[in-house]
Amino acid sequence: MSTNSDKRVALITGITGQDGSYLAEFLLEKGYEVHGIIRRASSFNTARIQHLYEDPKCHRPGKMKLHYGDMTDSSSLIKVITAVQPTEIYNLAAQSHVMVSFEVSEYTAEVDAVGTVRLLDAIRTCGLEKSVKFYHASTSELYGRTSEVPQNERTPFYPRSPYGINYYSFYISLKQDFKHDIILLLIACAKLYSFWIVVNYREAYNMFACNGILFNHESPRRGETFVTRKVTRSIAKIQLGLQDFLELGNLDAKRDWGHAKDYVEAMWLMLQQEIPDDYVIATGESHSVREFVETAFQYVGRTIEWKGEGVKEIGQDAETGQLLVKINSKYFRPTEVDVLLGDASKAKEKFGWKPTTTFQDLVKDMMDADLALMKRDPTA
Repeated sequence: MSTNSDKRVALITGITGQDGSYLAEFLLEKGYEVHGIIRRASSFNTARIQHLYEDPKCHRPGKMKLHYGDMTDSSSLIKVITAVQPTEIYNLAAQSHVMVSFEVSEYTAEVDAVGTVRLLDAIRTCGLEKSVKFYHASTSELYGRTSEVPQNERTPFYPRSPYGINYYSFYISLKQDFKHDIILLLIACAKLYSFWIVVNYREAYNMFACNGILFNHESPRRGETFVTRKVTRSIAKIQLGLQDFLELGNLDAKRDWGHAKDYVEAMWLMLQQEIPDDYVIATGESHSVREFVETAFQYVGRTIEWKGEGVKEIGQDAETGQLLVKINSKYFRPTEVDVLLGDASKAKEKFGWKPTTTFQDLVKDMMDADLALMKRDPTA
């Protein structure tokens, strides 16, 4: 029989996202009481977690409840934490699309950098800093242009985007009259800042706070604007005659791609350890965007033949000559990260984590889901 001291209560920011939805499933299956923070909006954005209400299996023995809050509003975070009294907090909320971060860099910093401080301070304000275990979703984008391959917990950071870097920590200290004049001159950290603020709160206040330095992780629930999901959705449409070709940017960028289901287990395992620490989570394999495209097309029985160079390169069906892939310069990042490859040896050694989904199985899972989606709803 469980007692109040045995009660496991998780609070997830970003619960409506890819990782949040898989993590909610995972924790409910383990008997947690799961709470999530969502932003108030005129329309619901809960499609990824809707099945948790509709499927009775997911309610045993746990349960889920959503609360309105915002990472830009300290008072809402304090109210939710006070009401929920969580034993574990998973901070997954972020503006995490790298290309978009160049367009909304100030907002990216508000949520990704200062939002983490607001959440940590809310824990302390509620007097829970000695009892709550805190997980923060960090990112492999922090490594950016590093020359060290593979990257591990000791690899120096060299971020290359406003998602990985931002000017905010200096920006907020300026008087209003000067902010706009030097806004472009000030560079500080968003995800880099949040990484180190977690470390500092852990050391300064003896909080159980961990950073998960997660390399790219995908799934059928990945956002439609991320390159992997864009590829699988587009190929599904091409295969069903709903689209002519796919447009992409840098085909030769390499990433360490895993499955989000594997990665949320690692998040949980970090908080089950006796001592808080930071961990790289990765598959240890690197594949290019070009390989991802080729593998996805192969799954529907097509072989890509590449012709041309640079922005004039195209991909054709090797059998029919049909144009399937074009390069569009608007999809190139202002600053590109060429290779990200993670070394998760520490996670394997400390708590036995290792990925269970291969690259080919990941592509298959995403292709199956998008083919089914486009057959069911061609306008999706």
